[in-house]
Amino acid sequence: MSVTVRVPAKVNVQLAVGAARADGFHDLANVFLAVGLYDEITATPSSQGLRITCEGPDAGQVPLDRTNLAARAALALAERYGREADVHLHITKDIPVAGGMAGGSADAAGALVACDALWGTGASRDELLAICAELGSDVPFSLVGGAALGTGRGEKLTELEVGGTFHWVFATAGRGLSTPAVYRELDRLAKGRDIPEPVADQAVLDALAKGDADALAVAVTNDLQPAALSLFPELTDTLAAGRAAGALAALVSGSGPTTAFLASDAKSASDIAGVLRASGTCATVRTAQGPAAGATVV
Repeated sequence: MSVTVRVPAKVNVQLAVGAARADGFHDLANVFLAVGLYDEITATPSSQGLRITCEGPDAGQVPLDRTNLAARAALALAERYGREADVHLHITKDIPVAGGMAGGSADAAGALVACDALWGTGASRDELLAICAELGSDVPFSLVGGAALGTGRGEKLTELEVGGTFHWVFATAGRGLSTPAVYRELDRLAKGRDIPEPVADQAVLDALAKGDADALAVAVTNDLQPAALSLFPELTDTLAAGRAAGALAALVSGSGPTTAFLASDAKSASDIAGVLRASGTCATVRTAQGPAAGATVV
């Protein structure tokens, strides 16, 4: 018997970051939108204890030991229910690795749902979300999908209405960016400045609710973008290429280095993707639509 769970990538249509807290984290107002790029996690009983395998683009960059978030998810669920984590987790990657699209968080949420189904633990949604929050700030949203406002360090979710489909183009870079390194650079750049409390932008929430891509394009923001560009200045060329190709908005996705381009419709997204592929400013280019469902057994 095995259980396979499909889990989506995310783009942040607003990422407002507060000052560093005493615990080293930052308070956020993080508006997540799940998009249709997916990893799949297959859980199978194992006679060799916990095993992780991985295939797909950049699979060689994925740790196969207990530092992997999917492994940590399985261990956390097993501990909560007093059982051994005797499971083989196979990850089929399609979300960019270290790309600011929550690929590792997606794998954790997928592993949690897959192990819950495989073991018949019957954990409630609230229990699963509590484990997700212990694993990482983006993991709860990977479970929920759709669109949501994340507060605290991003783990406290309020689900949001979305009134239509948003078309996106994602350009991956030739190397990854460490999320902690981007936050350290944010703190360095912000030194000596007063940082306001992060709050959700009503214009972003209204644009999502109406399904209005033009309004969303005007409202999207990412407070991590200056830090990501400081560490990876070549991304400026990718953003410029996408804007020149007709993107309604261009921004770094989360902590980067994947760049995200909002398009008016599917044809425009395809056209923008073609220009970006020919631009020489990025490694790969993908199109996707949002919102997408959260972790789902397939």
